[in-house]
Amino acid sequence: MDYFCATAVILHSVYLCCVRTVGLQHPSVASAFGAMLLLLLTGHISYLSLVHFDYGYNMMANVAIGLVNLAWWLVWCLRNRRRLPHTRRCMVVVVLLQGLSLLELLDFPPLFWVLDAHALWHVSTIPVHTLFFRFLEDDSLYLLKESGAMFKLD
Repeated sequence: MDYFCATAVILHSVYLCCVRTVGLQHPSVASAFGAMLLLLLTGHISYLSLVHFDYGYNMMANVAIGLVNLAWWLVWCLRNRRRLPHTRRCMVVVVLLQGLSLLELLDFPPLFWVLDAHALWHVSTIPVHTLFFRFLEDDSLYLLKESGAMFKLD
């Protein structure tokens, strides 16, 4: 379940980026993209569960999806950084998560026979997800304010 949830979280972040970049103007495009990501996740989980559990394939797939996530969010953040100052949080989050993913890729023996790379990965991501939630919260408040101004009646 840990591997499947990791893939789902990364794909969900890709979906959120799609919604933020395309979906507000074209919700049907975001919905179709979301359906495609759901099919991709279903195929990934089915292959690993029913055909062959290949740890190497799973890691390669997650790294590839993670790099797409990193690139897409960074491009969006860089394009909007002057207008939306809260994008700094998003940039920090995606760069930190990509860097921390090295704990998953560069496994090492447990420190003090307790803390292995996987455990450190999980502990280190807690504050990063809190920061990402703060970005999403600020961005949602910005969008609400923007839509309120758009529909404001004199």
